[in-house]
Amino acid sequence: MVFARGGHEVVLWDQEPEQVGRALSHIARTLPQLAEQGLIGDAEPVRQHITGAESLAEALTGAAFVQENIVERAEPKQMLFAEVERIAPADAIISSSTSAIMPSIIFGALATRRRCLVSHPMNPPHLAPIVELCGADFTSPDVIARTGEFMASCGMSPIVVKREIEGFILNRLQLAVLNEAFRLIAEGYVTAGDLDKTFTDGLALRWSFMGPIETIDLNAPNGVADYLDRYGSTIRRVGNSQSAARPWPDDMGTKLDAERRATVPSEKLGDATAWRDRRMMALAAHKRAQEKRTPR
Repeated sequence: MVFARGGHEVVLWDQEPEQVGRALSHIARTLPQLAEQGLIGDAEPVRQHITGAESLAEALTGAAFVQENIVERAEPKQMLFAEVERIAPADAIISSSTSAIMPSIIFGALATRRRCLVSHPMNPPHLAPIVELCGADFTSPDVIARTGEFMASCGMSPIVVKREIEGFILNRLQLAVLNEAFRLIAEGYVTAGDLDKTFTDGLALRWSFMGPIETIDLNAPNGVADYLDRYGSTIRRVGNSQSAARPWPDDMGTKLDAERRATVPSEKLGDATAWRDRRMMALAAHKRAQEKRTPR
């Protein structure tokens, strides 16, 4: 799927036309829900600005910003962007939604690679405002700055990945948690359900409105330096034990799937995803009504 934006218009294109139809139908169902939560105004005018295209050339006509969201493999992305570069307006910013592939790999062969970067959102991107902006050494700083301004104007919360690294920031943090979670489950310390509860009834309550650095800054009487004086040796010791731990087993997916399907059968996964989105809409509305930052 390719998203192209020119002015206030968003155009979708995919090699499989039915994918565009499904996307437009999903958008039409979702916009009224966002309006009910006060996250957007009237849904219908927004929907009228989102259309589908029958060809890539049609989608890119007049585009100011191009966002790719296809299979997570370098070669198909490289092939697509070679075509996008040929067709898109010369001043259009070209961006990828890749979750982990470095921009130098995706865009390195393009003649106009200075205008190319990764803009990695979190799923579902219409409810999670974070977006990681990562350029390569060849990416123009102005392109990164313009993309940040554009994303902020769309209600997103952009961060800049200052140097290329596989997985960027969000997924490196997420995967560090998942690797430790898999080990704890595999070695019999906790069930998948209780591990998830540790987040939903514990860490996530703080992390939903402040990050881990701000958390530890507020968890010691005199701030973050005091916290590290108190707990730094424990953090290092546990970190050493994690790095020395055995890798989680290859059958982890099978075991986790068995536990999860006992809770949410396969035929109910769509309903569970819709439930997730409703909860995230309510949380987004709540956060919007609260103070965004701690007092200063």
